[in-house]
Amino acid sequence: MSSNKDSIKSTIIVALLLCLVCSVIVSGAAVFLKPLQQANKALDKKTNILLAAGMETEGQDIETLFEQFTPKVVDLDTGRYVSDVDPATYDQRKAAKNPKQSEALSGDEDIASIGRRANYATVYLLEKDGQLDRVILPVKGYALWSTLYGFLALEGDGNTVAGLGFYEHAETPGLGGEIDNPRWKALWPGKKLFDANGTLAVDLVKGSVDPNSPKAIHQVDGLSGATLTTNGVENLLWFWLGENGFGPYLNNLRAGGV
Repeated sequence: MSSNKDSIKSTIIVALLLCLVCSVIVSGAAVFLKPLQQANKALDKKTNILLAAGMETEGQDIETLFEQFTPKVVDLDTGRYVSDVDPATYDQRKAAKNPKQSEALSGDEDIASIGRRANYATVYLLEKDGQLDRVILPVKGYALWSTLYGFLALEGDGNTVAGLGFYEHAETPGLGGEIDNPRWKALWPGKKLFDANGTLAVDLVKGSVDPNSPKAIHQVDGLSGATLTTNGVENLLWFWLGENGFGPYLNNLRAGGV
């Protein structure tokens, strides 16, 4: 019996020591790899901004390309740049969860189903020959199964779409997941978000856009078999381009007084 007890005791000790050693190894690896993970995350974000802007990234030095952009933090209520928030360290996603750095949205306001909106947002500006060529806006909103996170790129007029891309979502492959399809993303460049009166007019239509329609310049084909994801994309655009999103900023931008 005594030898059995000693055997069981030894087994438990060995198991505990093994667990302890494994925990130390896993914890150490997590700490060691965290800077690399953060660097990869930052690189992926920069890549998606470049892609939304319509820039070729394959085989290119992402960091060098991204140096062409100037990040600025915008006060979403006033639509003005702020100078006391560092765009290099500001985290809009974290801020949206902090009641001191965000505001709760009412049901009527929250058409994108995001719950809270951060007070500030980081935009990315690309200039050419001293003129604004691109402005990249972060956008997000709930679709069928997940929150879509992406970037909307506009030309310097603050109205013409240069590109739209989503870098994080969990929509159904082959259906809502078609927001990643290059053919669908290619439908966006050149579309106008606002009409001649400055009224938001972007529209995702069921089926295909009629090229002869006077509204075609504002319309994009919806995703076949993915009505709720299509609605989610349209809703998030209407939110972020509206008065509770980047609407005030875009008004200032078009007026030349940000």
